[in-house]
Amino acid sequence: MLRSSNPALRPGVFRNAVYSSALAMSIQGVVNKTAFLLFLVVSSASWVWSKSGLENLGGYVTLGAVAGFITALITVFKKEWSKITAPLYALFEGLFLGGISAVFEARYPGIVIQAVSLTFGVMFAMLFAYKARIIKPTENFKLGVFAATGGIALVYFFSMVLGFFGLHIPFIFGAGPLGIGFSIFVVIIAALNLVMDFDFIEEGARLGAPKYMEWYASFGLMVTLIWLYIEILRLLAKLQERR
Repeated sequence: MLRSSNPALRPGVFRNAVYSSALAMSIQGVVNKTAFLLFLVVSSASWVWSKSGLENLGGYVTLGAVAGFITALITVFKKEWSKITAPLYALFEGLFLGGISAVFEARYPGIVIQAVSLTFGVMFAMLFAYKARIIKPTENFKLGVFAATGGIALVYFFSMVLGFFGLHIPFIFGAGPLGIGFSIFVVIIAALNLVMDFDFIEEGARLGAPKYMEWYASFGLMVTLIWLYIEILRLLAKLQERR
């Protein structure tokens, strides 16, 4: 069974796609579109970054987070619209990432370039491990990553709910050993999701999914990369606080 813990690349996505196009999805097409989406994210983030004063960033962060989430939901349920919604998602997420990156950079100078470098380093390392079959996306592997990703999502959800009541989950979000250990675990799971995404994309190309699925697959990969970047940023911030 084809499985991915990325909600955008869930089981059955390619099987349920409408195979009406004469042009089929290709891995090179996904690579090209992912590069374009990355360009949009970086452009949007750079524009927000250039805004003077941290007090001006709150609106961009909120707009990017809310609009990005809504656009992501639309993309998941209307995959054939992904040619339009995927670029919009990238632009909105750029607003969000540009804002929070500027906040982290102001507090921990140099942290953003470290996080960006590590994110791409992890991505290429996972791609190499996948292509060399050092990491094999077996069913048990996929089930384990899926369960871990779901557990992390629940922790974040309950943390958000508790935050409305002024409560916080102790230790795991702090800079102590437990908090750093939790962040390392989350980064590892996010990285392993990349392996599953690569496998999912390769399978879609093998099945000859319609051309618009290249945009959808690129969108799904961007979801994982953005998550990985944010988690690496958090981990680096915790390590800085320990100094």
